Amino acid sequence: PDLWELCPSPDWNQTWYTDNPSFTQCFQNTVIAWIPCAYLWICFPFYYLFLEHHSRGYIRMSHLFKTKMVLGFILILLCFSNLFYALWEINQGTLPAPVFFISPAVLGITMIPAVFLTQFERLKGVQSSGILLIYWLLSFLAATVTVSSKIQQVLEGDPFRHVTSYIYFILLLVEVILFFFTDWPPFFSKTVNDSNPCPELGASFVSKITFWWFSGLVWKGYQQPLQADDLWSLMKENSSEEIVSQFEREWKKYCNRAKQNTESIKYKMDQQSGAGLVETEETQVLLQPEQRQSQPLLKAFWNMFGTYFLLGTLSLVICDVFLFSIPKILSLFLEFITDREAPNWKGYFYATLLFILACLQTLFEQRYMYVCLVLGMRLKTAVTGLVYRKILVMSNAARRGATVGEIVNLVCVDVQRLMDLIIYFNGTWLAPIRIIISISLLLSWQLLGPSALTAIGVFLILLPLNFVITKKRSHFQEEQMNHKDNRARLTNAILSDIKVIKLYGWEKAFMEKVLGIRKQELQALKSSQILFSLSLSSFHSSTFLIAFAMFAVYTLVDEQHILDAQKAFVSLTLINILNTAHSFLPYSINAAIQVSCRLCSRLLDHYFPLHINGITVRNGTFSWSLTWGDAGLSFCRINLTVPQGCLLVVIGQVGVGKSSLLSALLGELQKLDGYAAVKGTVAYVPQQDWIQNASVEENIIFGDQMDESWYNRVIDACALQPDLESFPAGSKSEIGEKGINISGGQKQRVSLARAVYKKAAVYLLDDPLSAVDAQVGQHIFEHVIGPNGLLKDRTRVLVTHAINILPQVDNIVLMVDGEISETGSYQELLQRNGAFADFLHSYNNPEEKEGCDLQAKAINQDCTATTAPKDAERLTEGEKVRTSRVNISIYLDYLRTTGPLICLYIVLLFACQQAASFCRGYWLSMWADDPVNNRTQQHTELRVGVFGVLGVLQAIGKFGSTAAVLLGGVIASHKLFQQLLENVARSPMLFFEQTPIGNLLNRFSKETDAIDSIIPDKLKSLLGFLFSLLEIYIVVIVATPIAAVAILPLTVLYAVFQNFYIATSCQLRRLEAASRSPIYSHISETFQGSSVIRAYKEQPRFILQNDSRVDENQRTCFPGVVADRWLATNLEFLGNGIVLFAALFAVLSKTHLSPGIVGFSISCALQITGILNWMVRSWTEIENNIVSVERVREYSKTPKEVTSHSHNSASQAWPTEGAIEFRNYGVQYRPNLEFALKNINIKINGQEKIGIAGRTGAGKSTLAMGLLRLMEAAEGEILIDGVNIAQRGLQDLRAKITIIPQDPVLFAASLRMNLDPLNQYSDEAIWTVLELIQLKNFVLDLPDQLNHECSERGENLSVGQKQLVCLARALLRKAQILVLDEATAAVDLETDLQIQSTIRTQFKEWTVLTIAHRINTILDYDRILVLENGQVAEFDSPEKLIAQKGLFYRLVEESGCI
Repeated sequence: PDLWELCPSPDWNQTWYTDNPSFTQCFQNTVIAWIPCAYLWICFPFYYLFLEHHSRGYIRMSHLFKTKMVLGFILILLCFSNLFYALWEINQGTLPAPVFFISPAVLGITMIPAVFLTQFERLKGVQSSGILLIYWLLSFLAATVTVSSKIQQVLEGDPFRHVTSYIYFILLLVEVILFFFTDWPPFFSKTVNDSNPCPELGASFVSKITFWWFSGLVWKGYQQPLQADDLWSLMKENSSEEIVSQFEREWKKYCNRAKQNTESIKYKMDQQSGAGLVETEETQVLLQPEQRQSQPLLKAFWNMFGTYFLLGTLSLVICDVFLFSIPKILSLFLEFITDREAPNWKGYFYATLLFILACLQTLFEQRYMYVCLVLGMRLKTAVTGLVYRKILVMSNAARRGATVGEIVNLVCVDVQRLMDLIIYFNGTWLAPIRIIISISLLLSWQLLGPSALTAIGVFLILLPLNFVITKKRSHFQEEQMNHKDNRARLTNAILSDIKVIKLYGWEKAFMEKVLGIRKQELQALKSSQILFSLSLSSFHSSTFLIAFAMFAVYTLVDEQHILDAQKAFVSLTLINILNTAHSFLPYSINAAIQVSCRLCSRLLDHYFPLHINGITVRNGTFSWSLTWGDAGLSFCRINLTVPQGCLLVVIGQVGVGKSSLLSALLGELQKLDGYAAVKGTVAYVPQQDWIQNASVEENIIFGDQMDESWYNRVIDACALQPDLESFPAGSKSEIGEKGINISGGQKQRVSLARAVYKKAAVYLLDDPLSAVDAQVGQHIFEHVIGPNGLLKDRTRVLVTHAINILPQVDNIVLMVDGEISETGSYQELLQRNGAFADFLHSYNNPEEKEGCDLQAKAINQDCTATTAPKDAERLTEGEKVRTSRVNISIYLDYLRTTGPLICLYIVLLFACQQAASFCRGYWLSMWADDPVNNRTQQHTELRVGVFGVLGVLQAIGKFGSTAAVLLGGVIASHKLFQQLLENVARSPMLFFEQTPIGNLLNRFSKETDAIDSIIPDKLKSLLGFLFSLLEIYIVVIVATPIAAVAILPLTVLYAVFQNFYIATSCQLRRLEAASRSPIYSHISETFQGSSVIRAYKEQPRFILQNDSRVDENQRTCFPGVVADRWLATNLEFLGNGIVLFAALFAVLSKTHLSPGIVGFSISCALQITGILNWMVRSWTEIENNIVSVERVREYSKTPKEVTSHSHNSASQAWPTEGAIEFRNYGVQYRPNLEFALKNINIKINGQEKIGIAGRTGAGKSTLAMGLLRLMEAAEGEILIDGVNIAQRGLQDLRAKITIIPQDPVLFAASLRMNLDPLNQYSDEAIWTVLELIQLKNFVLDLPDQLNHECSERGENLSVGQKQLVCLARALLRKAQILVLDEATAAVDLETDLQIQSTIRTQFKEWTVLTIAHRINTILDYDRILVLENGQVAEFDSPEKLIAQKGLFYRLVEESGCI
């Protein structure tokens, strides 16, 4: 029926045109009463389905629930009582209007599903209902209108309906209040048992949408510095366990489909070719064209997060509806101001409506931002988990092409860009829609008519310009990222091998290389920042340009076109919306392209599953790369069978592929052909030990359960008991990163003990005896590896250079040039008289007869356990979290680094451009207030011209101020990075032993990125918003001085929110930064030891460790996300309050205010919400990120090494003879600890050859480290040619002494750079040296010869080859003193003899100190220094020492050399 027929009177449409507005009875009983009903019936089916599929468990009946239900039933009865009353009236002969039947029936029937949903929500575990709260609130507002009408007509109408209306109103009020509270948590919910659950789970609907549930943490953070324990537990849906497992399920679906497709295609191809199916061990499902690589990754992400993202997008769309409603209300408000006869209630109505719409816009916008940021967190978890899992299955081709630095950059920088993209992605499609709507409204609201189309012309000019700028800037950003990757790679190499760099005195050279890359990086950043300034200036000017073009065309085309306040300022509001959309478009597109190209391609390259099947090899062909032509074959046609319990030894010269054979058995090499299988569990001891930053016990048990008796047997068998007794906390003593604080022999034995403890079926041992002396080596072979050792019943494959053990092994494999030359037992191979016999004969020479068979290498006593700290088992220091606010001195340091003159220039430029902005707005208000005579305005051309000039001046000021801030940031960043690099490079070795590499990588990546980009950008924003805020305050107060009464308390509230927020946010930022470093350290550690982890099948445990670190980081990250939304919501409410008061006071002052001033005031006030929010955000971001400056500068206060260079010109010729004298020399690991060396008094003559011998822990390598001043003397002195080395600069000293350390270190660079990092020698000199050390032929066979690229840590060369390269490096330096720290440990005996011969001939005029590894190699030295317990035990010629039958005699005897 028609509405007129339902109502008792037809005058309901007369509400608007009156001085005392009120709704008619008809309107109240129909439209207003039915709005809540329509809302609930629309929502009911969708909400019911949602609850059906999202159960959190049921909630026990509480008093709150029972009260809600009782009130609901009473309200239903009350509604139907009105219906029954109407029926009773009919019975009494009165015929009420149909609305009195229909409306109570509709209300009563609608309340039935409301009560049902209350019960259903309890069963599904909903503690607070937003859907029902809104319904009851709408019902209450509708009842409020009815009750207010009835109060005005208290003497009229039916008493029964009056009474029921009042009761209905009161019950609804109580119901609304009840729905503001939350119910109990669901029964058996995890939150019940959680000691610190996230308050969001139990927060009310209102608290959730306004983020007030976060206020408790803000208050706690304001009262005292937050600690990690104060933060809530991570919600399950945000945890790695949930997210990564879900991603793996999605990824597995894709892989299975891809595998089916691949097999289907292959089957068809085989059918066509007539060949059968070829069995393959792996299916490379991801080796697809690059443009298709990103599809599965993005599709998996969409399947996981698409629905959640769409909910956020819906919030943004609703937000836009309110966004476009505000200009219309502003137009009506200005129309009211212009109409002097309009009643004031309309002004108050428009002001209130403006406030409500702005608040609703805030709520939906902040909900969108919250959804995007939480989604960004989840993506970060997914990508970090994916990257870590990729590290564990990376192919060797991928490992050679990637470094730890690049992976850290991927996890911290690139993932951050992905998180930013989520927020801005909707701009790619929403921005064009906003532009179209804005132009349409300008055309349709009778504002500027066709003149609005000039905006399109301006866009056609500006849009290509912005695209060009964005494209060019993306080019510079890509260039910057490439330089950043190169810098990260080099920095990681320096930090990983800082000891070698210090030993050679290369700090300055490598610093210059880093700074050279950094200079290129900053040059690209500088170009990018200038373009960014131009882009921002273009963006801010576009508002002016569009307004200028539209106003000029509108007023100059027809002089009867009047530009009044309504047209001018409503148009400006729409233009601001238009401009925001216009600026988003190129940025969003660029961000999408950048993230898609970079992240997806790097995540998916070389990703393949490894399957280790086990130890039979038939016709095996293996390569380090996937394709035959990529890097050549490692070896081919391998046939090998190792029976259960057999001890197989692999021998051969350097570089023939012994270690590669073990890698092939582990599945680390690509199998191109044949069959390979290893049955049973595998334990692996690599040639280059991999040690975790953990206790000795944790390194050995490696995630297994502790078996005390077996553990003690393993310790004894691996000869570790004496070491544990000397450690400060025994088995609980912490080992530094990469085992930096223990010796090479100790690392090797810990690595071996880890393998033995595993009780594996198959043991792959890559030269585990190379780093131990003869006695210990014999002990380990007898008690661990040999026929009577702990592993006697296990299958063992041993790579070794020790030929004396060959008679005791079951089988021998001799490798020659990547192939198995001979296989058999010792006797069988001797009888064949083939290659094996020739191999033995090469050692069967007079020199070798008096030598020893079992290689004996003394322990590298660099920072050994005897010198370790005795006061604590902890060595490394985690990230320190500062708890106080950032000190003002940090800001002053940053500004001082930028330059005082530049800072002053920046402030002046910002003030000038804001003054131009104020003048432009004020000029426009005067233009809008120009009187109209004969339907025209006077001086239009002057108004247009001055308006244009002021806009141009503002644009120039904007570009200048922005560019000045950003370029000032580049200057500061350059200086701070240089200081950081110098401070770290000048730190002593103890600093690197105590500081995890993750902490340092964090400083050089994330913190540096913050100083490069974030701080200047936020400083620019802060200054811009600060001056804009001052302008708005001035405008509002000038327009309506009484507004100062409201602005003052709102500003105080603003300051309160800011203080609360900043105190909490800064501490959250510090906690987040501190929890980030362990992730990087763990990634670095895993990257280095991935082959060991795979061999032990420990991937699940390491993945769990990584997930826990990521979750801990996300636990600190999530409160930071919520803190931003809490701040934004509260500040925008404050800003909306300023808009409300500006409008209300304009209504009060309507009689003496011009429309132009009101329009200027309100349009400025409308911008204050964003400005207040972003100003505090910018300030907070600065304080959060200025912590990066604090953290970068904190290393300036750590101890430093002394002066690098001597100032004495005579130092160039020093030393001339190489005579060394130790005078009462002693050294300590740390102050107040026992002496590692003491009372050393010896004299070494120039050109003398000295052998240094001693048992494990005697202090041999400590002596060498002291000579190079890696450890400063605690007492006494060392003289070289009569000069105290403490008086020489470290660089000069280390340049005059050459050391060949135990661990051969190569960098990811060309072979030539590794031989000659300072580029001091010619190619001829390098080839000569390579020939001397038997490497020339090998290098000639390489495709690029000297330009051959070594992978990180030289992993594409064998350990023996790397040791030879290090020897060549020493030969090139031609220093007067040479120290060999067991430099030939990893080469075979024949090569060792050749090297010793080279040393005797090439270094005959040098002073040579050799730390003995094979006693026979030092028997012909001039004198032997024997150390014991850090003191000189014996020092004389070998003949005399042997004759004395002392400690040296026993060492020679144990080595079998007598």
